[in-house]
Amino acid sequence: MSEHHQATIFIQARLSSSRLPGKVLLDLAGMPALLRQVRRARRAHCAGQVVVLTTSDPSDDPLEAFCLKHGLPFFRGSLHDVLDRYTQAARLFRAGTIVRLTADCPAIDPGEIDHVVAEFEASGADFACNRLPPPFTRSYPIGLDTEVIHASGLEQAWREASKPYQREHVMPFFYDEPGRFKVLQLHHQPDYGKLRWTLDTPEDYAVLRRIFEHFGGRDDFSWLEVLDFCQRDEAARANTGAHHKTYLDVDERAWKKTEIN
Repeated sequence: MSEHHQATIFIQARLSSSRLPGKVLLDLAGMPALLRQVRRARRAHCAGQVVVLTTSDPSDDPLEAFCLKHGLPFFRGSLHDVLDRYTQAARLFRAGTIVRLTADCPAIDPGEIDHVVAEFEASGADFACNRLPPPFTRSYPIGLDTEVIHASGLEQAWREASKPYQREHVMPFFYDEPGRFKVLQLHHQPDYGKLRWTLDTPEDYAVLRRIFEHFGGRDDFSWLEVLDFCQRDEAARANTGAHHKTYLDVDERAWKKTEIN
């Protein structure tokens, strides 16, 4: 990866998770999950700024305090129109190439971020990723989720995307209509798409704690090292049955309220 292709990495975070409230600040081997993820993302060679993107909702005031305490760049924007939150942040931070991560991926692999960004730059794609949500298929473990776009594409989505799920999930505008954009999805053989190294349920938290404790609180392990550990440790595979949301799932209450007003 050439040094000049610096990307702005946005980590989307909020405290009001329905299944595991406050999950992004849960402890993983002596450090909050969000700080683990920021530190790992910063290890990517392509990483310029790593910015926490949270909401302007009062429930996320503690996240702002957390970012201030740890010296993390952050931005607060719309709770449900996450596409707008990204676009406003991209303008403020003068982003060119943008990497989207979600804060439920504390074991994100910096080498995989570099891989997706490099393939994005080389391919001339409008949008690149190493996963798409159900009903699409994936072959990388859940928790390595990386999406890449140029700021110009984000601006186009911001102008043109009108469906609630396109606004709430940020990127579906690029892949929900085949042929509209050049989409590059990276795949892995063999298929590890059922492995869960994400932070969405109490079972996930138990698995991630086991992983980070195994590595002694280090931040420099690769996803292949996690894979090797999980294949040897049955308790690190105890969460593989959890349901994963589709890209069409939205918070109906929020969007109904928006449409009425």
